[in-house]
Amino acid sequence: MTAATRSPPASGPAAPVLLPGTSVARKQLVAITGVVGVLYVLVHMLGNLHAFQGPRQLNHYGEYLRTIGEPLLPRSMLLWIARIVLLTAVTIHIGLTAQLALRSRAARPVRYVHPGVVQASYASRTMRWGGLALLGFIVFHLMDLSWGVHPHFVRGDVYHNAVTGFRRWPVTAVYLAAMAALGLHLYHGTWSVFQTLGVNRPRWDRAIHRGALTLALIVGLGFSTVPVAVLVHLVK
Repeated sequence: MTAATRSPPASGPAAPVLLPGTSVARKQLVAITGVVGVLYVLVHMLGNLHAFQGPRQLNHYGEYLRTIGEPLLPRSMLLWIARIVLLTAVTIHIGLTAQLALRSRAARPVRYVHPGVVQASYASRTMRWGGLALLGFIVFHLMDLSWGVHPHFVRGDVYHNAVTGFRRWPVTAVYLAAMAALGLHLYHGTWSVFQTLGVNRPRWDRAIHRGALTLALIVGLGFSTVPVAVLVHLVK
């Protein structure tokens, strides 16, 4: 075998190269924008937990978000920048996920004779539908607690809006169902990020799965504690 034809030594799975327009590139952008979403939900969850400290602390936190960057930046500018970044990431995430789903379906015009899913978890099979459910919930949640649709909304009083909102058990039921969907989405999505970006190794797989499960439980349960506490009058 000549030097020109000699195979390079094996060094383990290499990270995929990001090529514009390819399915690999789209999957990597889905993963990256997913990381942005994970960071957001972690910060949002921690902020929500101020409800257990009472109205003064939660409302102070809400006001703090609007004053970050002052006096260097105008009021709420940094908050709006964060919102625009998040909205852009979510739009890219949803758009590319839809493109990949359509490409996958177009590449397999004939359905399998046996539709059973092999080596696929329940979370992975519900990623797309769960994502759509979460999108609908986000719009509902913004209408209920940010845009002031519910009848007892008081602008600027975050604590009051949360308590009066979650005292309605149908709202809390929808919220808890959405958090279950979020947990499933995070579990499979977190593991997929490592796979998509090519930083996974067989010996790390179990640890990554455990980490993904831990993250999903922390976020799902962390978000769920406040509405449940309001419903049972621990937060009032």
